[in-house]
Amino acid sequence: MKLNINIEETTLKEIYDISSKLYGEMCSDKEKDHAAIFEYMTELGRTMADADRASFWKWDRHKNELWTTSATGVDKIVIPDNTGLVGRALRLGQVVVTNDPYSDPDFNRDVDWMTGYTTKSVLVMPVADINGEFIGAFQIINKNGDGGFDEKEDVRKLSMAALICGLAMESETFYEESHHDKLTKLKNRMGFYSDFSRKYNKALDEGKTLSLFISDIDKFKRVNDTYGHNAGDDVLSTVASIMESSCTDTESVYRWGGEEFVMMMIGATLEDSVAKAESIRKKIMATPIEADGNTIKVTMSFGCRQFDQNLSIEDNISKADEHLYTAKESGRNCVIY
Repeated sequence: MKLNINIEETTLKEIYDISSKLYGEMCSDKEKDHAAIFEYMTELGRTMADADRASFWKWDRHKNELWTTSATGVDKIVIPDNTGLVGRALRLGQVVVTNDPYSDPDFNRDVDWMTGYTTKSVLVMPVADINGEFIGAFQIINKNGDGGFDEKEDVRKLSMAALICGLAMESETFYEESHHDKLTKLKNRMGFYSDFSRKYNKALDEGKTLSLFISDIDKFKRVNDTYGHNAGDDVLSTVASIMESSCTDTESVYRWGGEEFVMMMIGATLEDSVAKAESIRKKIMATPIEADGNTIKVTMSFGCRQFDQNLSIEDNISKADEHLYTAKESGRNCVIY
């Protein structure tokens, strides 16, 4: 009896430690690390169910896909959401338990064949958000010991992990949605301020320079009025894609609002920001955009600024915006600094 108590105490300590790490990751000011969050969630599920392996599958309803980053060592695995035991569990909204997976038609044996691993038992449990909507599922593999998964006891234990992970994923989803623009997928103004408190302040503390520019699509209202708002959305998405693909590891672009974008550059001089803006300006001008059967060409104006630590973030943006206004008054499609 004493041995069982010690085992239970050890398991409870593991659960507490993993839950604390997961909570700490969700509450930290640093940019969310999907890999770390998934690692903690899968480890929590594996520990709760006392199993050899685990993975957490995130459900992307818009793409009809399931994806995971755990258990196999592969960066990311993506499968259709209507396949496999996980797909069945989410489709039916039910826990799936099988202690003879090779006889189950929904079990995918390909991974076992590729790795030489033998799957003896599988427990899949859907995970819901606070509204009761399924957002993913735990897949727990190979119960430790001689027996398989118990449909009552192991399901009861894993349901605790599912509750914790549902709350964690809700928090992560809220963070992502509040810091990113839905149309362009770029970080938004809130994402900019979050990055400033995290990485840009750190860069300044390390003595690195910062440069920035604010840019605006010229006569964007005319695009909406002439071709419609769907075409306008296509233009915004294309411009965002061009700007993001132009970024190096030390550069980030944000949708500031409307047709305005801001780019921040770490370790860059004013001349660097001017050169970057000029390069993007030429790319935008040379790129025809196909939208709703129309070919649209747009230009952009830019206002560049070396970041001044003696001024607030807002004042630095305002100074760059003054240069942007000058660019507009100077005929548009130009870079002013």
